[in-house]
Amino acid sequence: MANTRIESLPEECMAHILSFTSPRDVCRSSTVSLFFQEVADSDQTWQKFLPSDYVEIVSRSVQEMKFSSMKDLFLKLSSTPLLIDGGLKTFSVDKYTNKKCYMLSTKELSITWANNNLNWCRKPLLQSRFPESVELIMVSWLEIHGKIGTRMLSSNTIYGAYLVFQLADRAFGLGTLPSEVIVEVGGYKTQGSVYLKLGNEDQRELCVRADGWLEVELGEFYNDGNIGGCKNEVKMWLREIKGEHLKGGLLVEGIEIRPKRSNSNYM
Repeated sequence: MANTRIESLPEECMAHILSFTSPRDVCRSSTVSLFFQEVADSDQTWQKFLPSDYVEIVSRSVQEMKFSSMKDLFLKLSSTPLLIDGGLKTFSVDKYTNKKCYMLSTKELSITWANNNLNWCRKPLLQSRFPESVELIMVSWLEIHGKIGTRMLSSNTIYGAYLVFQLADRAFGLGTLPSEVIVEVGGYKTQGSVYLKLGNEDQRELCVRADGWLEVELGEFYNDGNIGGCKNEVKMWLREIKGEHLKGGLLVEGIEIRPKRSNSNYM
């Protein structure tokens, strides 16, 4: 046994071992030897990094998704969000945690007065992943609400919910008073506030995303997969309903629900 080489292990066994690492580690291992390269590129290895229901999710794609292998599928899902459910959502896989990520389009959100053309305008926006987004023309009551089933998400995972938006050049009234941000699931609830303006010192700082949009965290929650033994929904809000002043110039793409990278800080 002392002289046994790792290359003598069955490929299925080695693929199982690699599945306990990360996609990055698997890619690195492929440079060790031809044996490792074959195992690292195998479907058995990369299928472990995909969600168990990936076939059903991919089948909901707006356009047919073509891929040559499980590795190719993972790389595509972790680099480019997949438009699903008739363009109402996008799905992706976080390349660091292998967990599910979703973004809800504005058509999946409940936005007060969104159907009134004097208050909101639906239109395509540059660099948006959705066919159309919404622009706030003018309201005094700003309220955006979204929800998603916990069973759609990866279990045993800490998630953050983020409003993804831009501020038009004509934006006004959004930073006069703080907006309330809430995330609620089961009996758990987080609540805070944020000013929707750049350059404001706030604990929930606005961040510039890699895709050019802005985001602000609405809150976080832990998804154990089946809280309380029943189906639950994650409910998310951003609202500013206390001030009577007018506000406008908010361009909304949607709400993104994605895993947080560090689980050690939770509870």
